[in-house]
Amino acid sequence: MTTTSLPAGAPQDRGSEQSLEQQALAGLSQGQLVRRRFFRHKGAMIALGVLILTILLAFTSVGTVVGGTGKLEAGPTGDLQINGWRIPGWWPLDWFTAYPIVNGGAPTLTLFPFSIGEHPFGQDTLGKDVFAQVMRGTQQSITVMLLVGIVSLVLGVLLGALSGFYRGWIDSLIMRFTDVIIILPIIVIGSIIGRLLGGANAWVFGLFLGILSWTGLARLVRGEFLSLREREFVDAARVAGATNGRIIFRHILPNAVGIIIVNTTLLMSAAVLTEAALSFIGFGIQYPDVSLGQIISTYREAFRTRPWLFWWPGLFIIILALCINFIGDGLRDAFDPRQQSKIGRKSAKAVGAIPSVQAVMMVEGPTSTDDPEARVIDQFEGLPGPDPKPRPTDDQP
Repeated sequence: MTTTSLPAGAPQDRGSEQSLEQQALAGLSQGQLVRRRFFRHKGAMIALGVLILTILLAFTSVGTVVGGTGKLEAGPTGDLQINGWRIPGWWPLDWFTAYPIVNGGAPTLTLFPFSIGEHPFGQDTLGKDVFAQVMRGTQQSITVMLLVGIVSLVLGVLLGALSGFYRGWIDSLIMRFTDVIIILPIIVIGSIIGRLLGGANAWVFGLFLGILSWTGLARLVRGEFLSLREREFVDAARVAGATNGRIIFRHILPNAVGIIIVNTTLLMSAAVLTEAALSFIGFGIQYPDVSLGQIISTYREAFRTRPWLFWWPGLFIIILALCINFIGDGLRDAFDPRQQSKIGRKSAKAVGAIPSVQAVMMVEGPTSTDDPEARVIDQFEGLPGPDPKPRPTDDQP
């Protein structure tokens, strides 16, 4: 009976796709694996690119206002100006000045032939430029979205980590406080805050929504910490003399970062819709400042005659919400250890050219996943076969 010996560097398992993948990803850290999976997620990459372009377009076109009250006031020359330091943009028009109506107020943007015109998104009945209004409203939605993400991330992770790690009376106190925050209706409280402040700006609304939106993230972080604190690496850190703070932030928290980032993106997406809803019902950002929901609410009576007043703010609300959701999907797949990253054709060819891998594939032949006949044979392998027919001896006739 002849035996075939494998080279010393050949893997001991079958030369399957899993072996090729393991060799292709060998030597990569966890952070490199996460980046590799995220950058290969086509939907997340497209959404990230669209989101970056939207942010650049919104903040560079009409500029932005830093500080001040955001109210209109008469300037030195008698014209209306926004109170605060305004950083100008490359678009010459603003969102609060009435201009002479061009093209009957219809959008001047054309695709064939491509032309932007004076008012690409059209004008309202007063002559205000809709493009400038939509860009300013997009700025407000992005500001609220980022503030909600930051505030919810800090509060949710901090309270959830303390609750899940220390347990006992600390867990009970934090969870009961979380229950109180959960039962508060955000829309109603937001309406009250907006009415009391007389039309708050995006910074106030972002902080307010972030203070009320962290509860779900805190519960998820608490569940992760309750599970991870019983793992062996936490016991090893305690034996090594690590403090509780070091165990929380250096050992447990990095293992829960996947679920934290994914749920933060979901909160940011919901914040865009919540801010638009509050502004639509008149309790959010108010004139002279604008938001996407306020634009839709202001021109809701003109839907039949001038539908372009709804197209553009609604389109940018959808773009922001979808981009954040797709990025969250990509981060979820990237941080999920159960996701099997598929190597590309070039990587497969490069790994397949390794002599040890070729030797394994030649010795063992096709695997059950490569050859249909081999897969059928594997199903019946190990079953008892028919008894062999006894060979006649010389004494038998």
